[in-house]
Amino acid sequence: MTGPPDIAMADEIAREVWARSPRLGDTRLVAVDGPSGAGKTSFAVPLAEAIGPGTPVVHTDDLLDGWADQVTFWPRLERWVLAPLREGRPGRYRRYDWEAGRFGPEWTEVAPAPVVVLEGVTAARAVIRPELTFSVFLTAPLTERIRRTDRRDGGTLSAYLVAWRRGEEAHFAADATAHHADVVVDTTTWAMVTPGTPT
Repeated sequence: MTGPPDIAMADEIAREVWARSPRLGDTRLVAVDGPSGAGKTSFAVPLAEAIGPGTPVVHTDDLLDGWADQVTFWPRLERWVLAPLREGRPGRYRRYDWEAGRFGPEWTEVAPAPVVVLEGVTAARAVIRPELTFSVFLTAPLTERIRRTDRRDGGTLSAYLVAWRRGEEAHFAADATAHHADVVVDTTTWAMVTPGTPT
């Protein structure tokens, strides 16, 4: 790979995505999953750009109804976004306002594009696995992930993230998400590791 490691990785995955067939109707759904602080949101942007201009990115954090909705938000995502895309119709969702503690009034449309990137914790969960064209699981050592989230949030969310990490660890263990991913990437080195390898 050449260029910045995350960009080079995005280019490589984009080529593989286009080489595969759509499985969510006519849409190639690409999941970017992994624990908090692994770099999912940062990576989803260059990945979408590498796939092609206008590739929609849906962030699962926008569909959560607060911290306690970490895993249980999925029916909302299915109803608002996945089901319409499966039928070739535009999806749409209301973004959760984390400061106000409620969903905003405006709807964000998701076009039934050839590729849609779904980014966030549990994006590659078992229920959607048969319809994913590609899934990438990003990870990094816990100490590095904590450093990243503290830098990102100024440490203001540390108490919430302790419980969040317990929840995501339990989900990933039960779901075997990394084991079933097409590729697992350690974002401290941007090296691929074997799916299912402890990190």
